[in-house]
Amino acid sequence: MQDIIMLVQDPAAWVALVTLVVMEVVLGIDNLIFISILTNKLPIEHRDKARKVGISLALVMRLALLGTVAWIVQLTTPVFEAFGHGFSWKDMILIAGGLFLVWKATKEIHHSVDPEDHNEDFIASSATTGFAAAISQILLLDLVFSVDSIITAVGMTPHLPIMVIAVIAAVTVMLFAATPLANFIEKNPTIVMLALAFLLMIGTTLIADGMGFHVPKGYVYAAMAFSALVEVLNMFARNARMRKKASGH
Repeated sequence: MQDIIMLVQDPAAWVALVTLVVMEVVLGIDNLIFISILTNKLPIEHRDKARKVGISLALVMRLALLGTVAWIVQLTTPVFEAFGHGFSWKDMILIAGGLFLVWKATKEIHHSVDPEDHNEDFIASSATTGFAAAISQILLLDLVFSVDSIITAVGMTPHLPIMVIAVIAAVTVMLFAATPLANFIEKNPTIVMLALAFLLMIGTTLIADGMGFHVPKGYVYAAMAFSALVEVLNMFARNARMRKKASGH
């Protein structure tokens, strides 16, 4: 209890908390895009529930991982060396997660371009199977992002309460933003393709990080923000043309 009081009175702790919350929210964008793409494939009546259950279980998993933070930090210790790079468990998790994202995004792009070919769809047509598959994939990817963000958080602050509050705050934002983002993506088909391109880029970045080639996150998010801005301008232009056509001018 005394440690908590000292943290509350420490300005540096508040700065660390705000910084961590912002970082966790930004990192959560990757998860939200994936969750939106994934749950929009489910029957309408299951989508909102899948998002809430997936994100809630992700929060439980992140808090559980924070409880083993000493073990998580040890994941950065190299296990074997290949191609002049020492691979740790963290590297292998990032590479596996990146490959999964690239595979998933590529399959979704294929289905978007050729919507009649659903023979290889990962999510079965059964609502029950689809719901379970969606939740498992959300948790699988969140595990990858959780390990990365927790190791980053440990480098920013040694205080576990600050990490817990930051995670809870970020996941709460995700919980409220998931449905509006998913609805926006569903109503704008071109946004779907852009979101899938983002997932490809994020997956490639994870693989690169796992292979020892660090790509600054700022570059990735700047590219995503610029692409999103261009698409928003295109949407305004399309809407203006539709209004002009509807008015007969």
